Amino acid sequence: MEINSKLTKQIDEMRYLTVDNTWRYRSILRYFYLQYEKMKYWMYKEEIFDELKKHEEFKEYTMDQCKQDLDVLISWKNLLAIQDTSKVATVEEFKNKQFRYQLSEYSVEIERLTIKLENLLVESASLEPSLLERIKEEIRKMPQMAGEDDREVGSWWSSLNNDFKRLNQNYQDYIRDLYSLKAEEMMKTKEFLVFKDKFIDYLRDFIKGLQYNSNAIEYILSQISEETVNTVLNKTFAYEKSIPRIDTEISDDMIKDNIYGRWKNLREWFLGSQGLESEASKLLNITNEIIRKITRFASQIAESRNSAANRKEEYKKLCEMFLSCETLDDAHKLSSLTFGIFNMKHIKGEVIRKTESINSGIFEEPPYVESIKPRIRAYREKTVRNPIMNNEQRKNEMLHKIIKTREEEKKIIDNYIVEEVIDFSKLPEIEPYVRLTLLRWLSKGMNSPDKKGKTEDGRVYKVESPRSPEDKCTLLCADGTFEMPSYIIRFERGI
Repeated sequence: MEINSKLTKQIDEMRYLTVDNTWRYRSILRYFYLQYEKMKYWMYKEEIFDELKKHEEFKEYTMDQCKQDLDVLISWKNLLAIQDTSKVATVEEFKNKQFRYQLSEYSVEIERLTIKLENLLVESASLEPSLLERIKEEIRKMPQMAGEDDREVGSWWSSLNNDFKRLNQNYQDYIRDLYSLKAEEMMKTKEFLVFKDKFIDYLRDFIKGLQYNSNAIEYILSQISEETVNTVLNKTFAYEKSIPRIDTEISDDMIKDNIYGRWKNLREWFLGSQGLESEASKLLNITNEIIRKITRFASQIAESRNSAANRKEEYKKLCEMFLSCETLDDAHKLSSLTFGIFNMKHIKGEVIRKTESINSGIFEEPPYVESIKPRIRAYREKTVRNPIMNNEQRKNEMLHKIIKTREEEKKIIDNYIVEEVIDFSKLPEIEPYVRLTLLRWLSKGMNSPDKKGKTEDGRVYKVESPRSPEDKCTLLCADGTFEMPSYIIRFERGI
């Protein structure tokens, strides 16, 4: 943070928001701003006075008061005035100084801020997965931008930053609203149950979009070279530097720091920095936590509603059912269904079930025997002496079987090696075990610093990456297909 004279000085242009006659000054400047949006930049005091007199609040307003208010706003630099000499016919008219007034640049931005604050509750934030989709597409264009002219790169840079700024602000505002005290109180009301499911579906749709697009953006960012980034950012700098700015001097260092700082923030938002968690991961965890909190509140509301229900009619119906029992045995059966077993024992243990279904009853599953050990200190399990079994023959048979299987697999895999090269983009349909072997070799080579690896039979190979991230291929397998980069495994000769 740099503290300079711009930061410490008083902003005179904002005085009109807090003085005694604020209601008059704000009305005048709001009218100027509305005309400014219609591209009418200069106005006479008569136009302003006629507009104000249309409203009940300015019924007693006079032209002298209007002239005085305009002079005050000029002194505070909210308005700029210029003498209009185009229609002067006499010296007397020149002395009267007919002025035209224009809204200053500061006042334009202040009025925009006040309008935004007035509509703060109306313009609520939202979570839009489409922003992530657009950011992904814009980042994917970055290598292409290295060959475009400065104007095209500047337009691309502006679009990318606008989407990223909107995503960042929207998610922060939306999460802030969800963690506010008002939201906490609203989640505890029964009315919240009406749109609870819709709210959760909205968050889950955003999470799906975030998971899909953020992973794709991480991959794209990791594949873009530093040289490409510098080329594109330098073109952006050249475009920003070429924009003419009136009454404003911005150094080249400030422009460059702004551009590189924005790119750094975008990278760290998706990739993280210095071992810290990325903002995308934080957002994913926060939205999941909000869903859990909403579900918890909804469950508490439902439980409180059920506990407060009137059971009087239910008890009456139950009494009628007991009175209608013809025998005592029927009453016992009804009692067992209504109140359950009065004297019961709960047996708890680690049971391996044959089904994970929660709807399966105890009588639908096969019986089993559970040995219960006595819980006394003197109890000791009897040791059973078993001779050591000689499994040498079984081991040899298994070893020969494995060796034979490996040799058969090696012969089949050797058929896919053409001139000491395995090109994944040219492979025919292969078996699953062939795919597993090739991917194991590929993973071993990719994890090696020199991209080299060694097969099970001692052959040395090197993995060659595709020339560009877009160079992909489809690998056909007996059990399905999947898309992957076009890697090449090249074996060293004479090994």
